[in-house]
Amino acid sequence: MAVQATLHCLTGCAIGDVLGIVIGTALGWGDVPTLVLAIALASAFFFGYALTLRGVLKAGVGFRAAVRVALAADTLSIAVMELVDNGVLVLWPGAMDAGLDDLLFRGAPAFALAVAFVVTAPVNKWMIGRGKGHAVVHQYPH
Repeated sequence: MAVQATLHCLTGCAIGDVLGIVIGTALGWGDVPTLVLAIALASAFFFGYALTLRGVLKAGVGFRAAVRVALAADTLSIAVMELVDNGVLVLWPGAMDAGLDDLLFRGAPAFALAVAFVVTAPVNKWMIGRGKGHAVVHQYPH
């Protein structure tokens, strides 16, 4: 269940992060505005929460309750994934300066997300073991 929860988190973060980095790079933005956009799309926690929210709403849960479930299920997982993912990108020399046609532009985010997955999976396992995180989501069949 922890791997499934982490893959779910990775999917939302990857969509938002990649979209934010592509937009920021294409517009010639600096590192900080690009990262802010990527984090906002991945987390604010838009795509990550939206994926959980969709499943809980399908189970017939009202919108307000579904939002509370998504927040409880995903906040720590997304925060850890974003911290690690963006930390790797910031610390990798040249990763934030790579252009859209540069191999580093594709490789660095893929590597950063892989590292974030490895770090976040034990966090999700810990939360699920305590009845938190995605354990909350699995109370609702979807």
